Amino acid sequence: MLKIGVLISGRGSNLQAIIDACEKGEVPAQVAVVISNKADAYGLERAKKHGIPAVVLEPKDFKDKDAYEKEIIGVFDKAGVGLVCLAGYMRIVGQELLKKYQGKMINIHPALLPSFPGLHGQKQALDYGVKVSGVTVHFVDEGCDTGPVILQTAVPVLENDTEGSLSDRILEQEHKLYPMAVKLIAEGKLRIKGRKVQILK
Repeated sequence: MLKIGVLISGRGSNLQAIIDACEKGEVPAQVAVVISNKADAYGLERAKKHGIPAVVLEPKDFKDKDAYEKEIIGVFDKAGVGLVCLAGYMRIVGQELLKKYQGKMINIHPALLPSFPGLHGQKQALDYGVKVSGVTVHFVDEGCDTGPVILQTAVPVLENDTEGSLSDRILEQEHKLYPMAVKLIAEGKLRIKGRKVQILK
């Protein structure tokens, strides 16, 4: 069974969605370990409630980014991790992780990429005045939210939307889409060809 390592920085609601889908048997995978770069991340408590090892690795405790990421890789290797999921992990991934998990590391973003990458995708969408925003699950590469797209879901932007209300509706879709993407990977149904991700029948 595919073992998943999850990187978080905060509340971990997408982590919870993945854990729930795995425990219900909807996704043939298991969350093997959760790592946070912040000791106060609530996602650590979510992991512990499900008996999943929860590890805090703070970048300030390491001499540089490479040393920090090598420690992450060591934890993941020990847990037998085959897929890394970024779930509200608020750091740019460096070369060590990119090299180790090329094609095996995914992220979720609250916008329809390539529109509105980076932070506050929901606010960017509102400020721009788009009529449709959404969610993207994508493979991670060296850019900021630039990796090949796996799945996307559109979310209409309403006239009276605030950043909070739009974020809430987008988050509902995130919790559905992320487990779906993990399922496709666990079942071996994805193939990357250049920028395109093929979903195999």
